[in-house]
Amino acid sequence: MDTPGLFDFPPTSRLHDERAAKIHTILSPGTPPRPTGLGPAADYSLAHHALEGAEAAARSGERTAFDWYTANPHAAADSTPTVLGPRVVVAPDLTDLPRSPISDTPYYVIGPGTEPAPIALRTLAAGAFITAADTGFGTLLAAHAVVVVLLRTKQLGQTLDSWTITRLPGTVFLDHVGDPVVLARDFIHEAGHNWLNDALTATGSKIDDQAAFYSPWKQSVRPAFGFLHACWAFPLTMLYTARVLEHTDGDVRHFLTAYLDRQRDLLAASAADHPRALHLIRDEGLRERLAAVHRQALTL
Repeated sequence: MDTPGLFDFPPTSRLHDERAAKIHTILSPGTPPRPTGLGPAADYSLAHHALEGAEAAARSGERTAFDWYTANPHAAADSTPTVLGPRVVVAPDLTDLPRSPISDTPYYVIGPGTEPAPIALRTLAAGAFITAADTGFGTLLAAHAVVVVLLRTKQLGQTLDSWTITRLPGTVFLDHVGDPVVLARDFIHEAGHNWLNDALTATGSKIDDQAAFYSPWKQSVRPAFGFLHACWAFPLTMLYTARVLEHTDGDVRHFLTAYLDRQRDLLAASAADHPRALHLIRDEGLRERLAAVHRQALTL
């Protein structure tokens, strides 16, 4: 499978350009666009941080913060050089991650007080981007993991929490174990969610919210939207894990081998329902990509 070609999706590229320009117009009307120089995908991701931050500042009456966002419609922040280009890598205090009606999970918005993560964590993230790129996932992460929010440091074998939220596309929130190979796996999983959200939006795909399927990952019946997301993001991590295993050893190799074994069983349990769920997606190009990844992962 040509993984880089898999993630190049023209409707999404158009979405990034159009949405970034629209947000700029909302925040700084009458001024010419000022791209960050980080690329269209980064402009798109950072623009959503600026929009979210400006809305929150307006609601709370924080004039200084509001003025910062309107003057910086791409939420300019210090970036970290990586093989995929500059990334924004932060490690905020968990108490700085609010919850609100926009998200069931905590989140972080870049603002005037944003500081880059400590150098060790930025180096860790940069190493994870190298590993992902070397295994064929550079295109995915280049466009869909622009802002990296590192959360808790955990031990290998502990449950690692990670997530994305739809209002901050291109941003990934992750625990980590201090190993770039494991972090790359979780980058790919969360960037996969961002990719699919953007692809559904870009193609105008509306998934029937009454349709539901049994999710082996959640061990419960889930709406088709969540089922399709799982049947895309987990297979991506399986493909990555299978490719990277030959370059790992010791505890990390044992951990990833066990992970892949478990995912094989879970994915197999989704095989009967996946084709039926795919029929809910009308865009042929998107449907074929989702089917190809699921099918390839079943062969591992």
